[in-house]
Amino acid sequence: MHRLLLLVPLLLLTVGCGVVRSSEAEATDVAREVATRTGKLLRSQRPRTAEEVGRSATGIDGVEVLRVTGTSTHDGDGVDVIVRTSGSAHSEWFDVQEIVVRRCFAVRVSPTSRWGEVPRDVDCPDGPPLSFAPPPEPPRLPFEQLRASLPRVPEGGRMDEAGVRRTLAALDLDPAIRTEVEADGGRVGVLLSVQGNHFDPQDCLLARVEPGTTKVWMPPRIQRMPGEGGCTVGNALRPLPPPH
Repeated sequence: MHRLLLLVPLLLLTVGCGVVRSSEAEATDVAREVATRTGKLLRSQRPRTAEEVGRSATGIDGVEVLRVTGTSTHDGDGVDVIVRTSGSAHSEWFDVQEIVVRRCFAVRVSPTSRWGEVPRDVDCPDGPPLSFAPPPEPPRLPFEQLRASLPRVPEGGRMDEAGVRRTLAALDLDPAIRTEVEADGGRVGVLLSVQGNHFDPQDCLLARVEPGTTKVWMPPRIQRMPGEGGCTVGNALRPLPPPH
């Protein structure tokens, strides 16, 4: 009987062939799953700065960003983000109430990081969670202003490329707006664009000035995708066929 009583605690700690884990260990696993999900959400082939990665991480539910190291995702080993997450668990065998833990993990963001890569357990750095200023809004492209300012050349008239360039200079555009002007066969093409992220559609305006016609337009979204050639001065002079 005495030997049986000694075996009871051991029986309570086993289920089948495995050992019953503590609620703290189970809660830590839950916190780690949140960090693993964070790595999946941050993973991308698009180059991003450490600030951009940190800003994105702060927008994930249940995640506090405590430290960001590295320069950009495509430099060296990429960007390491130390996040703090929480997890909870409750074992009827041991706990009167639910156990809640807060743990820190290092999430690596790089083109070479594996999908679902398990983050490293790390000590939580001292200090409050980081915050990031919102990214600057790209300048608005002046569609109406450009359309109103470009010269109208009558039928049979002669196109003046220099006049188009003077018109663009007089618009006093934001320095972040890139302009390109090209003449071809009595026509002048104009491109106004802002730098894209090589992932989303680029913002751009096209214009063509020729005798009898002055036209300003924004290419369709599909043509503004990276590699599609929509945001080029060549597309202003020789427009791509409309998407199907």
